[in-house]
Amino acid sequence: MGCSPLFAGVEYVWEALGRLEEFLRERIAEKRAAGELVLGRVAPGAWIGENVYVAPEAVVEPGAYIMGPAWIGRGAVVRHAAYVRENVWIGEYAVVGHATEVKGSIFLDRAQAPHFNYVGDSILGYGVNLGAGTRLSNLKNDASPITIKLSSGEEIPTGRRKLGGILGDEVKTGCNTVANPGTLIGPRTLVYAGAVLRGVYPGDSIIKVRQVQETVERQPEPSPPGGVSVGM
Repeated sequence: MGCSPLFAGVEYVWEALGRLEEFLRERIAEKRAAGELVLGRVAPGAWIGENVYVAPEAVVEPGAYIMGPAWIGRGAVVRHAAYVRENVWIGEYAVVGHATEVKGSIFLDRAQAPHFNYVGDSILGYGVNLGAGTRLSNLKNDASPITIKLSSGEEIPTGRRKLGGILGDEVKTGCNTVANPGTLIGPRTLVYAGAVLRGVYPGDSIIKVRQVQETVERQPEPSPPGGVSVGM
């Protein structure tokens, strides 16, 4: 079954996030009643809360902190120094990496946030990979409700004050990508490193970032007395 009930009958995909807390509570209660809360491998030095399910073959590395409620699916890995906060679903063989923080989010199977990522109130589709340092921001500076703005000019109110990114299946982001609150990216789209995203992007696309660079001659500085100069 996985987390498919979260999406049943929704009009907009982000509505699944509003169902996440109750869904986790019910599923974890079932596992607790069956005495099956922690079935995977939790290394010494990891910390997990009482409302956390760890499936068979899942691995929680030393130094990881899982607050819960959280569901860690079969074969998933929560790496050293990861911070998994409240209301998080991590699908099968997904990865929450070193120094990554996740809150109020859904990782579908094989989604990865492997290095220095922030994923807040977001949905990562199947096989998504976030480049190192990618941040999915979930709160506007003025904390006003988030509206999805389509390319047609139509605006769709989400009714949410916090909403991060919705990334379709197999989206890949380059290092240090930043997605503003309420960013939607269609499946299989690739994002260049250093992109700053907002709005809605189609699937099967490449989001390019073109830097303007200029190399100028640097005037040499005098070496300090007794210093060594190394040329190229």
